[in-house]
Order: sequence, then C-alpha cells, then structure tokens
Amino acid sequence: MTERLTIGEFSRITHLSIRALRRYHEQDLLVPAEVDPVSGYRYYAPEQVRPALAIRRFRELDLPLADLRRFIEAGSAGEPDDGAAQEVVVAHLRRLEDRLGRTRRAVEALRELLDPDAGRAVALEDLPPRLVLAVSVDVPPGADLSWYGDAMRDLDAAAGRRPVSPPGGRYEHRLFTEGHGRATVYLPAEPPLRPGAPATVRELRLPRRTAAVATHCGPHDDLDLTYAAVGSFAARNGLRPDALVEEVYLVGPRDTDRPDEWRTLVAWLLAPGSDPDPGPGPGHGPSPGHGRRPA
Repeated sequence: MTERLTIGEFSRITHLSIRALRRYHEQDLLVPAEVDPVSGYRYYAPEQVRPALAIRRFRELDLPLADLRRFIEAGSAGEPDDGAAQEVVVAHLRRLEDRLGRTRRAVEALRELLDPDAGRAVALEDLPPRLVLAVSVDVPPGADLSWYGDAMRDLDAAAGRRPVSPPGGRYEHRLFTEGHGRATVYLPAEPPLRPGAPATVRELRLPRRTAAVATHCGPHDDLDLTYAAVGSFAARNGLRPDALVEEVYLVGPRDTDRPDEWRTLVAWLLAPGSDPDPGPGPGHGPSPGHGRRPA
C-alpha cells in the first residue's frame, strides 16, 4: 500500500502550516493524494513534498496563480518539460532578476548620494565638429522608447557596411523635464548618404561645441546622477546651458549584453559665449583640455 501522510505529518515535513496547505488545496495548487469522503481528512504522498516546497517558493516570488497552475498542470500531466509552461516560469525569474538588479543599483545610488565625499568627475571640453547621419523625431507626450529603436534601424540601413563610430543623440532638455520634445539620433559615418537610404535619414554637420562632460559607467538606471553632476558643474561655474544635451554611447547594448560594461558620454552643451567662472580656487573651476576623454 502506498504510504500516506496526514496533513499534520506533511506539515511537519515541509514546514508549511496546516492553514497554508488547506489554502493550496482550495486554490488547486496542491491537491492531496487522498481525501477521506466521510471525515474529509486530507492525506498526502511523500512524492508531494518537493512540489509543495516549490509552490511555496513560487508564491514567495509572486508568480501569478494562473501561471503557477499552468506549470503544475503540465507536470501533473507528465509533461514537466512543456516548453510553454517552462517559459512562463523562466520569464518570471528573469523579471525577478531584473528587479533585484534595479534594487541593487538603487541602493548603490543612494549610498553615493548620502556620501558627502562622493562625486562624479566632470570637465569642460570642446567637442570637435563632425559629419553624421541623423534622424530627428518630435517625441510626443507619453511615448515609449520605440522611436529610438526605429531611428537606429533607419540609420543602420543608411550606413550599410561602412565602418562607423559610436552612435549618439542630441536631446532637448524639455524631453526630460516635460516628457516630450525634439530628439536627434545620429550615427557618425563616411559621406555621402547612400542612394536608397530611408527617407528619415539626413546628413547633419555637428558644429564645434563646448560642454560640461562626464562619462557615465554602467546601466542607465542612475544616469540622472551623471546629469546632476554635469548640470551642477555648469551652474557652479556660471556656465549658461544650451537648449540641448548630448549623449554618446561609447559602449552600449549594441556592443555587449553586460550592462556593467556600458559607457555613456554625457555632454551638457553650453550656450555660445558662455564664459567660465574661475571659481573659489584650484580644482573647483573648469579646466579645458584636461578632462576625461572617451576611451
């Protein structure tokens, strides 16, 4: 005869409370191996121990009930390798890993903000003129980032197989402060524009421009800290901002799937004729030509 365990015995083995086991039964997550039709007593099989513990972990990780049932039903039907059911769980675990990563980076950012000695290196630099292929977009309120992906696809199609430098973008400040505005995504490439290139792509000559510059290292979760550093640098030194900020994606998702290796140059463009304030002493004012350069 197959060994059976009372709900109390099963509770002691799994460290799941009797209340939790009853709830799992009511939710059709863990149905007892046998239920006495007269007394209503629940009995479990030893083989249900591991599934019970797995269900507990899934619920602790907030896997939706519908997804969990789907996964359990596939296993009960003798199809534990069912691709669709497995993908449900894998996708949820991936979301949890992303959430953990964001939490870790938020903690790191808070530690930096709470450390009075912490800061990000900023320098005053002249960015050289260059010819680029560009796509300009009026980003509407509430838009997601699909406009950026569409622009990059058109730029890649226009560039073809020609070698190119890292891509970049020029963005109106109101794109961040108001949620909409003008954005120009660009890709340095050798002219001329190829025949048959997407109609959205044009040649654009970027002028020589002066900017407060910093290199942001890692994912973009805390890119606001780098923006705060370059903007504060400009304000402290009496430098008037232009209407645009520029980013250059020195190393990004196109180069590696390891976000910790991403490098983004953030250039807080300054209005023409913006003269630097010498500041209170050495090390406080801008030092043209001595800042960090893109690697």
